[in-house]
Amino acid sequence: MYHTIHDLPTEERPRERLIASGASSLGSAELLAIILRTGSGSENVLQLAQRLLATFRGLPGLAQATLTELQTVPGIGPAKAVEIKAALELGRRLLAAAPEERPHIKTPADAANIVMADMAFLEQEHVRVLLLDTRQRLIKICTITIGSINTTAFRVAELFREAIRENAAGVVVFHNHPSGDPNPSKQDYDVTDELIKSGKLLGISVLDHIVIGRNRYVSLKESGVAFPAN
Repeated sequence: MYHTIHDLPTEERPRERLIASGASSLGSAELLAIILRTGSGSENVLQLAQRLLATFRGLPGLAQATLTELQTVPGIGPAKAVEIKAALELGRRLLAAAPEERPHIKTPADAANIVMADMAFLEQEHVRVLLLDTRQRLIKICTITIGSINTTAFRVAELFREAIRENAAGVVVFHNHPSGDPNPSKQDYDVTDELIKSGKLLGISVLDHIVIGRNRYVSLKESGVAFPAN
């Protein structure tokens, strides 16, 4: 069992991947693993990072968690909890000081890379949305709803309420398939069509709807079915 980052095969080590390909090429779990350094019990450090993200429903929830709440997760003691909070606070301050440094979403891959590590292994279906400004830079990531083991129902109004509150110009919608198969269902296409129509009425562009599976995703925009041709 690989316990620390150094125990992982070289090609799988987040630190080496960051050096070779840059920080933006790593998922959230890999970046978090660099901060954590070691796993817990039979869990390797990447598994611990993934469990942390799943427990707090992604980076937004992790950022909002208190030190006490972080330490309720097995393997997270006072030192690791403090390091996590310090890293997230630095990120928050950077965005506040330099909004131009916010991620720029140009492609489905840009968008998927932000949530892939967080959503790929969730046991329930989550609906999340990236809120973007007029330059398609990230404003905020919101969890809209969490469903049962294999289905989620949400009202379109819930999704756009967050977009309106943050004055977003566009959104990218995500949901995961706990089965691991990201191929869209008919319902996924129907929901996407409804989202596009509602977005037009509100003046908010629905840029994509991406289905997350096990380490792969399907962009409905790229599929060319739900979205109108440009």
